[in-house]
Amino acid sequence: MYRCIIVHPDDRHLQQIVWRNSPSEPIQTFQLNTVTYGTASAPFLATRCLKQLGLQCKNKAIADIIMHDFYVDDLLTGADDLDDVKAIRQGVAEVLASARMPLRKWRSNDPELLSEIANTSLDLNIGSREPDKLLGLGWHSDSDELCFPLNSLVPDGNTKRDLLSVIAQIFDPLGLLAPYVITMKILIQRLWLDKLSWDEPLSPEIKKRWYGIIKSLPFLNNIRIPRLVICESYRVLQLHIFTDASECAYGACIYVRSVSDKGEVMVRLLTAKSRVAPIKPTTIPRLELCGALVGARLYEKVVNSLRVKVDQVYFWTDSTIVLGWLRMLPCKLQPFVRNRVAEILDKASDHKWGHVPTDRNPADLISRGIDISALACLRLWWSGPEFLMYDISKWPSQPKNVETLPETRHDIILTAVTTHPKNNDCFIDFSRFSNYSRLVRSMAYVLRFIMSCKRQLISSNYLTELELRNALNIIISKCQYDSFPEYKLLLNKQNLPKKSQLLKFNVFLDENKIMRVGGRLDNSKFSYNEKHPILLQSNHIFTKLLFDHEHKRLMHAGPQLLLANIRDTFWPIGGRNLAKACYHKCIRCHRMKGKVSNPLMGNLPQQRLLSGGFPFETVGVDYAGPVMSATRQGRGCRLVKVYICIFVCFTTKAIHLELVGDLTSNNYLLALRRFIARRGKPVNIYSDNGASFVGAYNDLSKFLKGNCDSLSESMANDNINFHFIPAYTPHFGGLWEAGVKSTKYHLLRVLGNCHLTYEELYTTLTQIEAILNSRPLTPLSSDPADCTPLTPGHFLIGRKLTSLPQLDYQHQSTPLLNRFQRIEQLRQHFWERWSKEYVSELQQRVKWRSCKDSLKINDLVVVKEDNLPPLKWKLGRVVAIHPGADGIVRVADIRTSTGIIKRAFNRICPLPVSFNSG
Repeated sequence: MYRCIIVHPDDRHLQQIVWRNSPSEPIQTFQLNTVTYGTASAPFLATRCLKQLGLQCKNKAIADIIMHDFYVDDLLTGADDLDDVKAIRQGVAEVLASARMPLRKWRSNDPELLSEIANTSLDLNIGSREPDKLLGLGWHSDSDELCFPLNSLVPDGNTKRDLLSVIAQIFDPLGLLAPYVITMKILIQRLWLDKLSWDEPLSPEIKKRWYGIIKSLPFLNNIRIPRLVICESYRVLQLHIFTDASECAYGACIYVRSVSDKGEVMVRLLTAKSRVAPIKPTTIPRLELCGALVGARLYEKVVNSLRVKVDQVYFWTDSTIVLGWLRMLPCKLQPFVRNRVAEILDKASDHKWGHVPTDRNPADLISRGIDISALACLRLWWSGPEFLMYDISKWPSQPKNVETLPETRHDIILTAVTTHPKNNDCFIDFSRFSNYSRLVRSMAYVLRFIMSCKRQLISSNYLTELELRNALNIIISKCQYDSFPEYKLLLNKQNLPKKSQLLKFNVFLDENKIMRVGGRLDNSKFSYNEKHPILLQSNHIFTKLLFDHEHKRLMHAGPQLLLANIRDTFWPIGGRNLAKACYHKCIRCHRMKGKVSNPLMGNLPQQRLLSGGFPFETVGVDYAGPVMSATRQGRGCRLVKVYICIFVCFTTKAIHLELVGDLTSNNYLLALRRFIARRGKPVNIYSDNGASFVGAYNDLSKFLKGNCDSLSESMANDNINFHFIPAYTPHFGGLWEAGVKSTKYHLLRVLGNCHLTYEELYTTLTQIEAILNSRPLTPLSSDPADCTPLTPGHFLIGRKLTSLPQLDYQHQSTPLLNRFQRIEQLRQHFWERWSKEYVSELQQRVKWRSCKDSLKINDLVVVKEDNLPPLKWKLGRVVAIHPGADGIVRVADIRTSTGIIKRAFNRICPLPVSFNSG
């Protein structure tokens, strides 16, 4: 079949082989043009092409046969009339021949059909009457009977491997041998329970049972089963599904009952399904229910496969408990039973379930198993129970309903109290609710249920505004009853104690028995709720739920707005503190604030304090951007992304800017070469672990390895040390304090929307570089006699890019020095001023002067991300902390939903303590 289907020319290059006839010949490459066996797509391509022929066929009957009666390249179909079969044979053959897929090897139970196609009907059984294979199942075409041919030489093994090898030879897709096969399945389950290996000898007990099965295997060759299950000229067609279970197994079988126009009845087995009981012990009623579920699923599969109309469907079981469960509402059953009953009712729809005695139930043979020699002549299995041969009036009568069924849920009795409670007993448990709306709606449904019990008319299927208001009134009454002892006095119309805190509110009860503030605003034009707000206690659960609800309804309002809005209707005692607590406990509000915890400002690293050298001996490098640059290459003008490579001297704060086209390592190396050509070769280069920097270092390493015998010797001669510092290190370990971060910010702010050309942008960068290098490093003095302040430019002008080390001339007399030495003395004088004036300024901690917030393990935090809005910052929990050399923690490990990450304290927003306990 595969060789009849051509592969599209664009895909043939995927099917290539190499071949030669002998080792002496050269290897040749061949390309396979047709669908090739062994490729993953071969079965689909072949079947899809066959289906396409059916879709294109205009004859609906032939199209249905092609699309439904083929299994890969085997066709199994038929009809009730000989002429119809001939028409099917001709129609299918013509359609497939049009695609050069001729049908051959015909077989039929009618000799007349075979005589007409003698040239194409091949008899492959030379000198024997062995059955043909019908999709793997044996078929005697002359007698139209199914069979199970088995190799007469059955191996006499004694291991689990041998046992499974023999069982695999029995091919029974319809389950016709289910009562016999189930004994083998039970035996296999016993092997797994004994935990035998594949080649370990069987135990004596299992070996005895296995030898009994082997002796009975030859009887399979004597079993003949009529293929036809429906009588001729039938007028009534019924399906009868029998189910049963035992401690060992459960299953179901389906019988076809057909009645001819002459009144003759024929009952034949159609299919069956068996399953071994689970290893975990369970009750027999549950297993019986599982058997009924297998029957419902098997029925659904059969109905979807048959193309005949079924008049009636009957389900049978010998379990009165299962029948009782099927008559109940699933909601009244325990979960295990409820789920299976619901599926059975869904698949079996409204078909009848009847009771059959155990001795007349053919499915009982599946649950208990039977030897093959006894099964061959067992009428109950092959033709069903005898009562199916008679009229429905002689079928088994139905038993009475079982009064007490297992696995049922106990009835729930709801005891309702008066609307306005007089004691602490009430059906509202505030601790079970964490949402204000859910609390009110739950109470409304309870009131609706009480109304239904009183036979009162309900106006709508949905909760009305009146029902919600009544529910809220009851909740408020309960809340006030729990919060204020004075509520009971008001109910009894008694005066409040003289020391009561509610005297200042002049409280009273309204018509709904709700305590309100009397106040002094009766003469105002405010609404009734504003003049007499409802009194609440802030420490009650309901009040907290109300504040949370209003806080979210007002789009996360602040404490002042939240309290002012609630006071339009309610007067919460201690409401200001509750409003603040509600606001501070809100995770979303905390994210929006984005307040991070900063540790004590760290000590300056050694690289910032080296004096006596040249500028840019120790530099930090980073990228800023992207910046949109205009380009006129090609037609028109378009914008492209470019980046700015920033070099910063750690000691002088001098800045060097280079424009690069992208973030590749090659462009970084070119920028580094331009920097060295203008500023001299640095000794140390610090950067983060960016791909550009690491890639450039790797490229240099490969080059040096290929041109030097020793990489370390080459690096020493080259005099450049590359340092990569993790990005999560706080402020790059103090190195970024040299100005890279602020420089990046200002560059992007100035150049972000300029859209200059590449040349114009490069010119602008050089001018910005000159301005940045003219910044004073020390405070300006108002005394004109003082020296001008130091700037990075003082250290850049007047020195050669490749100057050699010089002696110290600071304390020598100037007249004794030549001009060159005087210039060097002047440069050293600048370094001396830098050491005294600028470095001394660095002694102060200008920010982060104290460490107020200290993270601890298991604290709940929000991880700040610059490129994401606060609401999308990740939640995490601190799992480890890393103190520095001064003992102060500046980095922590945080477990998030995507794994454990490292972050500095200035990227972490700790949540309030109340969240950590949740």
